Amino acid sequence: MAPLFHYLLVLSFLFLTSCATQTSFRPKALLLQVTKDPSTLQYVTRINQRTPLVPVTLTLDLGGQFMWANCYTNYVSSTYRPARCRSAQCSLAKSTACSVECPGAAKPGCNNNTCALMPDNSVTRVATIGDLGSDLVAIKSTDGRNPGRVVTVPKFLFVCGSALDGLASGVVGMAGLGRTSISLPSQFSSAFSFRRIFAICLTSSSTSPGVVFFGDGPYRFLLNTDASTGLIYTPLIKNPVSTASAYTQGEASSEYFIGVKSIRVGEKVVPINKTLLTIDREGHGGTKISTVNPYTVLQSSIYKAVIRAFGNALSGVPKVASVAPFGLCFNSTSLGSTRVGPGVPQIDLVLQNNNVYWRIFGANSMVQVREGVLCLGFVDGGANPMTSIVIGGHQIEDNLLQFDLARSRLGFSSSLLFRQTTCANFNFTSNA
Repeated sequence: MAPLFHYLLVLSFLFLTSCATQTSFRPKALLLQVTKDPSTLQYVTRINQRTPLVPVTLTLDLGGQFMWANCYTNYVSSTYRPARCRSAQCSLAKSTACSVECPGAAKPGCNNNTCALMPDNSVTRVATIGDLGSDLVAIKSTDGRNPGRVVTVPKFLFVCGSALDGLASGVVGMAGLGRTSISLPSQFSSAFSFRRIFAICLTSSSTSPGVVFFGDGPYRFLLNTDASTGLIYTPLIKNPVSTASAYTQGEASSEYFIGVKSIRVGEKVVPINKTLLTIDREGHGGTKISTVNPYTVLQSSIYKAVIRAFGNALSGVPKVASVAPFGLCFNSTSLGSTRVGPGVPQIDLVLQNNNVYWRIFGANSMVQVREGVLCLGFVDGGANPMTSIVIGGHQIEDNLLQFDLARSRLGFSSSLLFRQTTCANFNFTSNA
């Protein structure tokens, strides 16, 4: 009997080892596809959630506090769980509100003794109040070159929200990537124990997707280009005052700010009021990066100075009537073409010193509004905006931006067109 017992023991060990191997896979990085909605110019992604899994379409919000989705219509899941008041989940989410009584039968979005947060539609600047809960989320892993196997997070925290007006067709919420403990980057890094780091690479295409990577590089595109190499770094700055539509007093902003010191057009410094470039005690001023603003928004005096400098640099090119929302437009037949877009002066956002700058080339500075007409893709944000410079979606397309939350720094590539690739060139079709 001893040999038989030994044989069975070995088989059991091999079986358990095999199961452990299958279930202990820990990805080094994850990815999501992102496309641009042509009607709203929003960047839209899809994440699989619930049991059974359902594809949930969300607008990407770089500075959003968390993922929120409509729980009030057709939400069916056997794995949804409300976050009970005073639980560790509520503490992690920094919830200060608690629903005491919900009328009717308990269901997702309506449970007694559940903590709540304020999901923010950052497109329309409307916030509601909604329950915090958790559910299973499934997402593809990656080795940085190809998509890999699907992995799951069984208790992914999100908030029920209903402010869907202004979002792209089919969208049921927003995917927040901001500086909080329950944003997508924070939860994914915690679930799989990789560094708190993520990267976005957006495209202008509604059919050829860009990508969000959760985790460190490599981030490889066609021609075997690793966009994580050669990045320029600048510190991420915390705004001590929230820039959300609704927030609790004392709450810091979850958006990503960087320290722009000056602006150059064609190597010439643009004269602007530099006090607008710093964040004051009330949270006003400074420069942030946004995926919900389709174009870069400048405080009025900065805007006027930039378009004056840009117009002077192109004084020999015929101007045409402006086309809203832009204030400076040209006859494009008089502009040449380069690898990085129309042949116009580059715009530099000078960062911690004169040798560190984010250079914006023609592909990211100019917008074709109709045949033969190109406009400078910056808009006037008014005299007293909360933030003086908001770097918008058009200016970051085909640029890889890596947000290293552990080191509080931004790495940026400048235009990938220089490297003969684009953000639409990640290979989503081949499995690792």
